[in-house]
Amino acid sequence: MRDKAGFRRGVRRLKALGHEVEIDEAALASHQRFAGDDATRIAAIQRAAASGADVALISRGGYGLTRILPAIDYKALAKAAFRGTRFVGLSDFTALQNALLAKTGATTWAGPALAEDFGVDGEPDDIMEACFDDLITGQGEGTGWRLPKNAIKSIANQSIATRAIDDLSINNAVLWGGNLAVLSSLVGTPWLPAIRGGILFLEEVHEHPYRLERMLTQLLHAGVLGRQKAVVLGQFTNYKLVPHDKGFKLASVVQWLQGQIKAPVLTGLPFGHVATKVVLPVGAKVTLAVEGRDAFLLWGHQL
Repeated sequence: MRDKAGFRRGVRRLKALGHEVEIDEAALASHQRFAGDDATRIAAIQRAAASGADVALISRGGYGLTRILPAIDYKALAKAAFRGTRFVGLSDFTALQNALLAKTGATTWAGPALAEDFGVDGEPDDIMEACFDDLITGQGEGTGWRLPKNAIKSIANQSIATRAIDDLSINNAVLWGGNLAVLSSLVGTPWLPAIRGGILFLEEVHEHPYRLERMLTQLLHAGVLGRQKAVVLGQFTNYKLVPHDKGFKLASVVQWLQGQIKAPVLTGLPFGHVATKVVLPVGAKVTLAVEGRDAFLLWGHQL
């Protein structure tokens, strides 16, 4: 946890919002570039599962979970999730979320991190806080967003579109996904869920569009994308185009992807390494609906 000031701000912010915060004994551990050695981090995950907390929230993302996936007690995590503990995070946490889904079918939550979101220097994002509050109080039943102006035309031009896009409705489909780099690294391993007819959501940070296309190509050639009912793209941020791209940009990748699969590809989901992020149930059955430029992911009673 390099940003210890952000960590402390996040704890204070959660307490100010009325939450009782318990900090794990290894939360600020350090070993090489990791938050403790492998054994320390595995033990921390197991303590979170045994804690009985309403929410087990990650401090930050980065890298390190894929190397310890074989040693995690997934039955204990699934039991905790069934009892009501919501495991919440993003980025590298994608590895644990999808491994747990693959092994047990348990639902976790894609959402904020302590330092990155609650510990910002200034006021945390209102929408992020409201979505997190809905999760804790059990009032969250879905989320919605406005599709970009050119999205309707792009989706309507896809081969699957045999009806007006504002009639799009996909029901009872498993929502899954997360960080693109982490998810693509799970291909060919026991930790990638074998989801058919699902809704796959993706986000990324610090990756040039050609790298995004390369990772999407891996998912495409592995058959993952072709098995989904829809692909929903969140926020892809903090990259820099160069002169020899010659017009190759994120929109180019989206257009390419839309030409590769029959399922609709939606964009603009407010989730990723951005301040304004919603909270999403990874592994839950949801409904995806589009009315004009308004898109909705709904779960509510389906959880």
